[in-house]
Amino acid sequence: MAYAITYSRAYVGVEAPLVSVETHLSSGLPALTIVGLPETAVRESKDRVRSAIINAGFEFPTKRVTINLAPADLPKEGGRFDLAIAVGLLAASDQLPAKEAAQYEFVAELALSSELRPCPAILSAAVACQQSLRTMVVAPNNAAEAMMPEASRVLCPTHLNQLGQWLLYPEKQQTPEPPNDLEAPFAHAELLDVKGQEQAKRALIIAAAGNHNLLMCGPPGTGKTMLAQRLHGLLAPLTQTQALELGAINSSLGLFNAATWRQAPWRAPHHSASAVSLVGGGRVPRAGEISQAHHGVLFLDELAEFPRHVLDSLRQPLESGEVHLSRAAYQSILPAQFRLIAATNPCPCGFYGDEQNTCRCTPTRVANYLQRLSGPLLDRIDLQVAVQRPSAAALMAPQAGMATAEARQWVMQAQERQITRCGQLNGLLSGAMLTTHAGLLQAEEALLAQAVVNLKLSPRGIHKVLRVARTIADLEGAENIQKNHLLEALSYRRLDVLSMESLQI
Repeated sequence: MAYAITYSRAYVGVEAPLVSVETHLSSGLPALTIVGLPETAVRESKDRVRSAIINAGFEFPTKRVTINLAPADLPKEGGRFDLAIAVGLLAASDQLPAKEAAQYEFVAELALSSELRPCPAILSAAVACQQSLRTMVVAPNNAAEAMMPEASRVLCPTHLNQLGQWLLYPEKQQTPEPPNDLEAPFAHAELLDVKGQEQAKRALIIAAAGNHNLLMCGPPGTGKTMLAQRLHGLLAPLTQTQALELGAINSSLGLFNAATWRQAPWRAPHHSASAVSLVGGGRVPRAGEISQAHHGVLFLDELAEFPRHVLDSLRQPLESGEVHLSRAAYQSILPAQFRLIAATNPCPCGFYGDEQNTCRCTPTRVANYLQRLSGPLLDRIDLQVAVQRPSAAALMAPQAGMATAEARQWVMQAQERQITRCGQLNGLLSGAMLTTHAGLLQAEEALLAQAVVNLKLSPRGIHKVLRVARTIADLEGAENIQKNHLLEALSYRRLDVLSMESLQI
């Protein structure tokens, strides 16, 4: 006698391949065999399932049992198969109705006492179940995560015996209440706390409004990190689709938080992070920091302290918005559409170009330090701002300028204009869409042509300038890019070959 039940397994991203748990009972000496590339935790499930079935009041089959986890070439790991295996055994031995059980997807770990325990990667499985119009059975602690997709159907029994009663008598089933508004109040750092640094604040607002990358360069103690931390409070909440994409990534890592799942992520890895921890990978493919920052912010403090090969591994994701992991055993594509916000000192001692302190570095040390930031990487950064030490008068002055709440409203209005016009933010516009939505008049075209010659802008750099100029125009509610918008966008190319003073305007 054979019985099969499907299980939607999260495999890093939103899409989840179906894993079939087939149970076969045959005559012969009692034995329980699991095949289909099970890892250690899956092989050990035979002991957990046996104890759970007995403690739930059922009889463990005394015949020879073969459990096949299909497809055979996909490695199986974790305790998430326990419940499906147990239900398959009970259905194959006629202790539970096979026809009724086949209508559900079972995703939970079993305790020895038969209680259902939570497991990671529930959200991806819930999305697959919702799309296939099937009911999902999970542990009570996974209920909120499983019900995040709209119109999802979920059952949350506390133990295997209760699940058996629900399968035998469907009228006794109790569906969990939809989670209330679980979102925690959005705590953010206040923009008014930053004294001076008006150009850097302006760059923060532009980066938030248009999904642009930002690099701040300046001496230590000038507020670069403090400024970067204020960006998170300027970001709009994630849409349902964006939240599900990010939630599936966090769920696969066991990091899903229902209280913050609609908030844009903020990731700030230390400069000792490896390339694999940033990009993702490993023996079992896992999402890295840039995928966890999907639709949010990746903040790299002390950028020049990162190894150059680690920074260069970000070049392709910054351009394409996704990561292609190719290894001998697997190939995966992970989403990685993030804002890069970075801060760095201009030299090892930090005081190169500082008006108040003398730099102790030799020209060779300064050059070697800045060479860690490759030209292709800098070319992908839209906004490059020099952060100087604020004056004593600015530091002693009372709070002034734009508050975070006001700036956030300004950002959201600019983003609404962008979505209405072209369906996405300016930082994501392709070259063809730039021609349509960021066209220049004759005077502005002449100015940009002169800047291309003097600043030696690459074609990518030209597109970056146009995207930033389009965002500045949206912040001011202008229909077309004007000369002042283009000049401001060009002023943010501070690390290009020539400075803005070379422009004859």
